[in-house]
Amino acid sequence: MKLPKFLLADNSDFPEDLFVVHTEYPRFILNVEEEDVEWLDDLEGDDEETVATEATKVVEEAFKWCDEELAKYDDEEDEE
Repeated sequence: MKLPKFLLADNSDFPEDLFVVHTEYPRFILNVEEEDVEWLDDLEGDDEETVATEATKVVEEAFKWCDEELAKYDDEEDEE
């Protein structure tokens, strides 16, 4: 099965939080409200600085994707 790169998720145990799940390496779950990341993969690489830069980049991409996705929901509500 082919999965999207990012998924939105919520959970009734955390009603105030919204999560983004990144399904590709490095996999992680981002709590958008808390701005907290739970890494599901070990971040590996010879150069720690490069690994950190790449990790930061993909988390920023997740925030951007989430903002764009939520804007789509807002647009749909406005059309109704």
